[in-house]
Amino acid sequence: MKSQNGRNNRYILGLNAFHGDSSACLVREGQLLAAAEEERFRRIKHWAGFPSEAIRYCLGEAGITLNDVGHVAINSDPRANLLKKIRYTLGKRPDLNLVRDRIRNIRQRAGVTDELKQAFPGQTFDGQVHHIEHHLAHLASCFLVSPFHEAVAVSVDGFGDFASSAWGAGRGASITVDERIYFPHSLGIFYQALTQYLGFPHYGDEYKIMGLAPYGEPRFIQEMREIVRLRDNGSFALDLRFFRHHKEKIDYRWRDAAPAVGDLFADALQDLLGPRRQPQEPLEQRHKDLARSVQAMYEEAFFHLLNSLHRRYGLDTVVLAGGCAMNSVANGKVIRQTPFNRVYIQSAAGDAGGALGAAYVVWQKLAGPGAARSVMDHAYWGPAYRDADFSAVLQAKASEWQGQGCTMEHIDDETTLCRRTAEAIADAKVVGWFQGRMEWGPRALGNRSIVCDPRRADMKDILNQKIKRRESFRPFAPSILREAVPDWFEADDDVPFMMKVYPIREEKRASIPAVAHVDGSGRLQTVYEQTNPRYYRLIKEFASLTGVPMVLNTSFNENEPVVCTPDEALDCFLRTKMDVLVLGQYFLIRASNV
Repeated sequence: MKSQNGRNNRYILGLNAFHGDSSACLVREGQLLAAAEEERFRRIKHWAGFPSEAIRYCLGEAGITLNDVGHVAINSDPRANLLKKIRYTLGKRPDLNLVRDRIRNIRQRAGVTDELKQAFPGQTFDGQVHHIEHHLAHLASCFLVSPFHEAVAVSVDGFGDFASSAWGAGRGASITVDERIYFPHSLGIFYQALTQYLGFPHYGDEYKIMGLAPYGEPRFIQEMREIVRLRDNGSFALDLRFFRHHKEKIDYRWRDAAPAVGDLFADALQDLLGPRRQPQEPLEQRHKDLARSVQAMYEEAFFHLLNSLHRRYGLDTVVLAGGCAMNSVANGKVIRQTPFNRVYIQSAAGDAGGALGAAYVVWQKLAGPGAARSVMDHAYWGPAYRDADFSAVLQAKASEWQGQGCTMEHIDDETTLCRRTAEAIADAKVVGWFQGRMEWGPRALGNRSIVCDPRRADMKDILNQKIKRRESFRPFAPSILREAVPDWFEADDDVPFMMKVYPIREEKRASIPAVAHVDGSGRLQTVYEQTNPRYYRLIKEFASLTGVPMVLNTSFNENEPVVCTPDEALDCFLRTKMDVLVLGQYFLIRASNV
């Protein structure tokens, strides 16, 4: 497939740029070749800006240069919903600074060609740039790589291209966007504003509310229903008295740094719920009850929408995307709370995944109705390293790890490697496990993971003391062999990307206290031999030793993005109290802990 100027059009570069979780992916003839988030290379969480290093990785993985790329697809279209924007501006007359910020953001997103030229001197891109409406990119990112031939597709997030939610139907290789919810109404803004109110101000802190919610009761649900109003057609609306984003300039930082967002809520919220919690104030029961009420309100609105969409489309399968699709607690309840019986959410459901969706929208347009589709059944699309890379890093820093009393050996046999690692886990060791290609999306899924024994009630404290240093109320997740799920969870579902929370069977909870949350639930990852044979074998070996077919899995990092390179993995190991590091087939252990 070639363009008129002779350029090969097989390669499509997808981008999420100038927003949190900046990312890039590369698609060739409908097949995903590589995908990564910029934060992994910049080492700044949720990095916002132009994803030049992620692009560099994707091109290198395919062995091409920018000259070979026929199309660039970005998950934002400045022209989308233009009449809605104009009508809102004329009718509401918001702060002029707010309007100027929007115009500046639009100009940045339009400058993709200039950004490429600056980031890749000596390389030329003379293909086409495609601006794909934000929510269409989200919907494509979940449907066009799903295992379903038809499904209801739903995108729910903060805002993108003047809309906060969209839905439609996917059939074959095409997808429709049938309806949207427009600015200023947004479930994502509701959840983010209440997260700020509860004293968690950083971009992406919403998951802390999910972790805190089970410690409370929904005593404030009536107040929440004043903030979010459900409509008869399945949609929702915010009571704007409680918010600032629609009328005032909010302090946003979206360029070459960690994203930052100023307060989204108005003083009226404190009149309704009481004084906000400051970040350093202790968590009281009131705060826990508020967190539970926020989650309950989100679920009420989310399921209200899904039930309405099931009635409208009559399909039993649903795919979810957008930042709100990262709400794994609600995702795990979809089958119980709605008539849908199958749910798919890809590993980068938030804004990073918009790069994937934008690329697939362009591919579908180029290839037409017969466009090939591939199912994303694993998340391993990032950089991988060779044995020689591990050897070089270990040799370069030999004095450092030897100085900490560590010993190292190279274990050629995979069965022996997994058995030795499983024995260390069963012996309460904290193990850094660095294998294969890095995961796409925010979850560590067995290639950039820290793995531990789920049977130890004190393992959460051990992990927080040795490495994580995070809030005690936040749970750790289990990676479980797929075939063992119904024996341990009140579910029999595929959860390859750790995107759903399910109840652990009551009789099993005492056996795995390190991964059982206070409400008896777990955010599981199902592990498959065909997609990650080494991680599967590790868990299999642990099961043969202990009778428990799972390990505790948390991300390989210490208050930073998940490690990307062997050098970063070794540095994290050396500056923490981790006991074992497995780099490919190299087994490094602190001698004092043998």
